[in-house]
Amino acid sequence: MRLAAEMTGDGPPVLLVHGFPDSGRVWRHQVAPLAEAGFRVVVPDLRGFGASPRPEGVEHYRVTEVAGDLLELIDEPFHLVGHDWGAGIAWVIAALQPERVRSLAAFSVGHPAAAYPRSIESREKAWYQLLFLFEEAEALLLKDDAALFRQWLEGAPDVDHYVEEMSRPGALTTALGLYRANLHPRRELEPRPLPPVAAPTLGVWSTGDRYLTEQAMRRSGEHVTGPWRYERLEDAGHWLQLDQPERVTGLLLKHLRS
Repeated sequence: MRLAAEMTGDGPPVLLVHGFPDSGRVWRHQVAPLAEAGFRVVVPDLRGFGASPRPEGVEHYRVTEVAGDLLELIDEPFHLVGHDWGAGIAWVIAALQPERVRSLAAFSVGHPAAAYPRSIESREKAWYQLLFLFEEAEALLLKDDAALFRQWLEGAPDVDHYVEEMSRPGALTTALGLYRANLHPRRELEPRPLPPVAAPTLGVWSTGDRYLTEQAMRRSGEHVTGPWRYERLEDAGHWLQLDQPERVTGLLLKHLRS
């Protein structure tokens, strides 16, 4: 599937992958500094998001399908950066396609295997994932001027933008496809093994994250055979690249240059 993507700069490619309910726009503060530092920055909208195609049917949003779209964007080894769902997808690419990934930077979401066994804290933070699996989720989230959606997004820098985007006909349904195709509770009973990541890897978690636990990111180092570095950002919420753009850009540049 041909994704909508912006490319900026020349040099070694860096692929920036967004999560839910974002588009490539979430990386807007990182693109210019990375390009000025000598990298070719590739910023796509995932299928079902932004300006990319929105295929109907949950089966089109399996992580392997979404990862395949990203691999078609660049025909040489690249540096891979992901946030939220983008990080989850990036871990899968780095684990299954090691020859394609020069380095990995994962923000907020750790290696899939590090999420298990799940703690009570992780289940409490991820309550919304169960809601998102039900077909009534769209109506509940968007009723009364998206009151529940706005509460769930509390503290996010781009709340009004997210509400506007997800209120477009069919947009929320395709965006929720990532949850519905990949996070059914039955998968916890039969987890699929994922190889460790060989690429140099940076994991970053922020203290104000309302949805994800630090433990899962810290434990991700157990699933990396290459050089591993963990960074804990204070005073930043889940959207850390927007809350602390200079700090995040600095961490990325240090990681990429190393």
